[in-house]
Amino acid sequence: MSQQEFRFGRSARHAFVCAATLGAVALSLACRSASTPAAKPVSPDAYAVVDGREIMAADVEKAYRRGHDPAQILSDEEALTAKLGILDNLIVQDILLAKARTLNVDVTPAELDTAYNDAQKNVPAEAFQQELTARNLTAADMREGLRRDLLTQKVVEQELGSKIVVADKEISDFFEANKAQFNVPEESYHLAQIVVTPVRDAQIANRSGDDATTPEAAAAKAKMLMERLQAGASFQDLAAGYSEDPESAPRGGDLGNVPASRLKQAPAQLREAVLNKPAGSVSVASSGGAHTLVLVVSHDMAGQRDLSTPGVKEQISEVLRGRREQLLRTAYLTAARSDAAVTNYFARRLIESKPSVPTMPLSTPGAK
Repeated sequence: MSQQEFRFGRSARHAFVCAATLGAVALSLACRSASTPAAKPVSPDAYAVVDGREIMAADVEKAYRRGHDPAQILSDEEALTAKLGILDNLIVQDILLAKARTLNVDVTPAELDTAYNDAQKNVPAEAFQQELTARNLTAADMREGLRRDLLTQKVVEQELGSKIVVADKEISDFFEANKAQFNVPEESYHLAQIVVTPVRDAQIANRSGDDATTPEAAAAKAKMLMERLQAGASFQDLAAGYSEDPESAPRGGDLGNVPASRLKQAPAQLREAVLNKPAGSVSVASSGGAHTLVLVVSHDMAGQRDLSTPGVKEQISEVLRGRREQLLRTAYLTAARSDAAVTNYFARRLIESKPSVPTMPLSTPGAK
């Protein structure tokens, strides 16, 4: 038989075998198609589907109300943009929650209670409940959100914790490359403050919204805060919860390093609250009915630090660990997201609704 006949010639037997084979394949595919279950229909209120699990419109709305200040008025576009970001976070969270079930990671009731109590720390119970009501949330909504947050944190920590290691050589290399950062040109004090004024303030940035409006109320508030500190309360938490200084309150009262030359220009009461005070001490500077609780975090003398200086190695290690953790966390979440089957119906409907902006809720997603 010639090569051409071998390549192109067909006998009846060959034709029969090929036909029978194709018929068997077709029959197999038909049977397989008949036995494959139909795709699960998507619920009308589903905003996304992750590996077959639905994220509902109500989930996005609750997460939005948890994080959005109800006093802040947003346009429709701004609100929808915010909810798109929230949905994206919920998609990643859903993937990690599924991972938690696989790893048998859970949150204990005690851990959840601690997180809930921390969330309302230094906020009067009545004010906390008013805030929940303003956001149209319940205590159960708040606890569920915290539970999910804790679970995702645990998963990431379990998966990445052993990989975030900083070697001594990395610390020494960082120090040598950044030695100038550890040269303190001038004696300085790292300070934090809690400010209490005797008048109504135009802007209150503390968590509780507390504002002393009279000299008597200011004195009572300063006394209360000192008693809380003496009982072991965190200065940072109290500053965030009660300080009436809009700039430092959101930072837990932190003022950073204050050079000695600048401190010498401060009022006498403030100088006395800082100078010759040991690290960790809190003093009250009072003037004109106002009171400032001053915490001396540390006192740094001028000069070049080295790796034997207390706190330097720990500071460098914290920086390097933070960098590595951020890198690995980003890589881990990116990989987890890419490995999942995700359909974002919310984003689809927004695109399909252009140029008009849809009102909430969006139209029912189809099972695409």
